[in-house]
Amino acid sequence: MRALISVSDKAGIVELAQALHGLGVSLISTGGTARLLADQGLPVTEVAEVTAFPEMLDGRVKTLHPKVHGGLLARRDLPEHMAALQQHGIETIDILVVNLYPFEATVAQPGCTLEDAIENIDIGGPAMVRSAAKNWKDVAVLTDAAQYAGVIEELKAHGKLSDKTRFALSVAAFNRISNYDGAISDYLSSIDIDAEGAALTGTPRRKEYPDQVNSRFVKLQDLRYGENPHQSAAFYRDLYPAPGSLVTAKQLQGKELSYNNIADADAAWECVKSFDAPACVIVKHANPCGVAVGKDAHEAYSKAFQTDPTSAFGGIIAFNRPVDKAAAEAVSKQFVEVLMAPGYSDEALAIFKAKANVRVLHIDLPPGGASAWAQGLNLSDTKRVGSGLLIQSADNHVLQRADLKVVTKLQPTEQQLDDLMFAWKVAKFVKSNAIVFCKDGMTMGVGAGQMSRLDSARIASIKAEHAKLSLQGTAVASDAFFPFRDGLDVVIDHGATCVIQPGGSVRDQEVIDAADERGVVMVFSGVRHFRH
Repeated sequence: MRALISVSDKAGIVELAQALHGLGVSLISTGGTARLLADQGLPVTEVAEVTAFPEMLDGRVKTLHPKVHGGLLARRDLPEHMAALQQHGIETIDILVVNLYPFEATVAQPGCTLEDAIENIDIGGPAMVRSAAKNWKDVAVLTDAAQYAGVIEELKAHGKLSDKTRFALSVAAFNRISNYDGAISDYLSSIDIDAEGAALTGTPRRKEYPDQVNSRFVKLQDLRYGENPHQSAAFYRDLYPAPGSLVTAKQLQGKELSYNNIADADAAWECVKSFDAPACVIVKHANPCGVAVGKDAHEAYSKAFQTDPTSAFGGIIAFNRPVDKAAAEAVSKQFVEVLMAPGYSDEALAIFKAKANVRVLHIDLPPGGASAWAQGLNLSDTKRVGSGLLIQSADNHVLQRADLKVVTKLQPTEQQLDDLMFAWKVAKFVKSNAIVFCKDGMTMGVGAGQMSRLDSARIASIKAEHAKLSLQGTAVASDAFFPFRDGLDVVIDHGATCVIQPGGSVRDQEVIDAADERGVVMVFSGVRHFRH
């Protein structure tokens, strides 16, 4: 057997080559890889010696030759292929080990020039990978260091690789080429070229939205069905997922996650990790039905559950602190579909073990930092429409107290400011139209997803009444402006004493005057949080 090794990232390559040599495999290599292997005392033949043609054009041309591609593409089961090889003095290549120029890492660097990007577009590597992957019945192609150990183990055990292994390696190879080509297309499609072409020198200007988008996702699991039983579904993750995002979760116990479980779990997790204090979020049908902060997980859950015990039944629960025995005992008293937390005590896990159907997920919180990535946030949101795709930057805006504009004569107290900031944070995760009553770090009533903001306000008050919660002295957040004073009057009639809203309506002054007339505080956030 012969193996051709040509890698940019040389991690693990010496060990692989040593193992192949030990199994009697002849080694062929290129440039720097060949020198590395020779320095380690391995017998290696340069590709230039095989092709009888030197590397040229600064290494751009070295493997683009019939003696390479003929050795990869020839079908061993076709006599005419084998006769052609013999006629032209071409030997077969049975194993190809290639990883590509680091294009993705290069363009991710600040200040990357177009010239740097272009020079890191691999040509010969992808061509060889395609040839080997196409001829998978006869050639094994390795494109990732993670594959090395398994291939060596199988070769040592059986002296050859199974059809199943070679086909899996082929699929992985084509996926790698697809991802590589997609990254190149995304980058080049994003370059903003002016009339004089000035953007083509130095560090090019980049469009926020490329002319072509090449989405790349990896399937995590097939699902039993989609949103409804007559729909099929599967769960995919980004090729490079952000740390602390839902797709990084590890399921510790329980039934298989459903489509709706995953959608609701994402809503709960995104909401709960936005809080710094110990917090609990309970979600039902994509909306928070109870959110609270407390001194620990148990207190936060107890407060969140009070908001709407009826909706919490069969809900999705997320914590941003490890779940201890006290919190686990409280949660286990209700029917819960999915539970998420960054950790669990041994006592908590023992309690949930008695409820075998509860899906318990462990998700590490993101490391934190200035970037959306470090905070485990998506950079963009997408929505499918008929034969099209809407893409927007993700709603990652975080309101600061300094951003608030008090527009009423009455000024807010420190407690009211705390309640308003809490209410605003929750409203961001409630479907529009959203009205959220809060007090003392706890939701008191949530109205979501109504065509009229008035109806959302009424529903929130009905929810509070059913939960036997008083709305007197509460703070209210509205995800968008009040177009008329009637919506404000409704929340004040039910007990609100301070309100936060974006502002921006042509009738803002009418609403401000109504707030002054009713003796309540109103602040403008200056930003809207529609969530459809």
